[in-house]
Amino acid sequence: MTQVSQRPDRIIIRNVRLFDGIADSTADNVDVLVEGPYVVGVSTSPVAGGDANGVKEIDGRGRFLMPGLSDAHVHLMGNANDMADFLQGPTGALYGNTIAEAKNMLMRGFTTVRDMGGDTAPVKSLIDRGVFEGPRIFPSQAMISQTSGHADFSFVYDIPEEFGGRPSRGEEVHFTRVADGVPRVLTAVREQLRMGATQIKLTLGGGAASMYDPLSTLQYTPEEIRAAVQAASDYGTYVATHVYTPRGIARAIDAGVKSIEHGHLADETTVRLIAEKQIWLSMQPFAEDDHHYPDPVRAAKNSEICQGTEQVYEWAQKYGVKTAWGTDLLLEPKAAARQSAMAARLGDFYTNVEALKMLTSGNAELFEMAGERNTYRGGKLGVIAEGAWADMILVDGDPIADISVIADPEMNFPLIIKNGQIVKETV
Repeated sequence: MTQVSQRPDRIIIRNVRLFDGIADSTADNVDVLVEGPYVVGVSTSPVAGGDANGVKEIDGRGRFLMPGLSDAHVHLMGNANDMADFLQGPTGALYGNTIAEAKNMLMRGFTTVRDMGGDTAPVKSLIDRGVFEGPRIFPSQAMISQTSGHADFSFVYDIPEEFGGRPSRGEEVHFTRVADGVPRVLTAVREQLRMGATQIKLTLGGGAASMYDPLSTLQYTPEEIRAAVQAASDYGTYVATHVYTPRGIARAIDAGVKSIEHGHLADETTVRLIAEKQIWLSMQPFAEDDHHYPDPVRAAKNSEICQGTEQVYEWAQKYGVKTAWGTDLLLEPKAAARQSAMAARLGDFYTNVEALKMLTSGNAELFEMAGERNTYRGGKLGVIAEGAWADMILVDGDPIADISVIADPEMNFPLIIKNGQIVKETV
């Protein structure tokens, strides 16, 4: 297999079966023309220009062409490093591992991701400049948490900053930020925006990975959440919140949050409320073996979360909730490649074409809520159409008929193009 990173003046991909990210059906015998980083032509008639210098032609031979995949809830830094790396590893290694995982993610066909906690704005900048290979990134920067909240990675005996203590290691590397009270929450939000966040991530309830908080806990007062929402809104963007329970979700919605991350323990009334308020539900099709927790308390929390997955998906479809898809893999680098299998698993809850639309244009609609903070406004994400970013995958197989083909990108993705650059070609 060869992997390259190049951008010819023009790329013509001929004779493909096109899924454009929007339509429920595909079109056969399509030619797609790419110039620079953009798609400039999609035609069922042959595209001219194959004999000129600087033009690369690729014969699709009737294969399935689709937009690049996206993931609405990654932790690139958390995906690439385990807890020992964060607590004891050199800072340079944390970023080196993150850059390596960014390339791995791109080679799995993920051309755009929304990072929901971690210092990825510098990595995004390097990727956008072409220094390293990786997906487009919408960074949230540090996860903002109250003391004893989901993103409080300090030790139990550490003195909180409010009482004169020092930041935890997680805060020093901008993976988390603990902030209590309206003034500190405002500062924390503005700090992340200063560092390049395109949206803000708050943690408003317990989680499986965290040490101190049962799932039932309510985190952050309404006043603190509203302060974060106001600060983000003043910068033209929005707040997304880690939260599982009905009470936590209701508090988030009432405070003006625009994206609920997870929500697996929601009841039917809460899911209906999410639909009525037109809030995004960024879900993950969790299975218990996606995460491995050695202690029984966190393992039990993980099991409870996973048990709610199917029911919440059913209610989300019943009420027409705007649903995004993500993985939320964290602190287990060996499990990072599970991302592809989790994408295919979405087909257990939706039709295959509904799943593919969520993995492409659907997630992109959520990403674009970043407004002016979105640095990729020059083209359309998640689709193959004139004026779209040239991010696409050629697939051996038909994911509409059998979505499991996307679970094995090494075998089934012979061509990956991102930003008009061929990053993988084995056609």
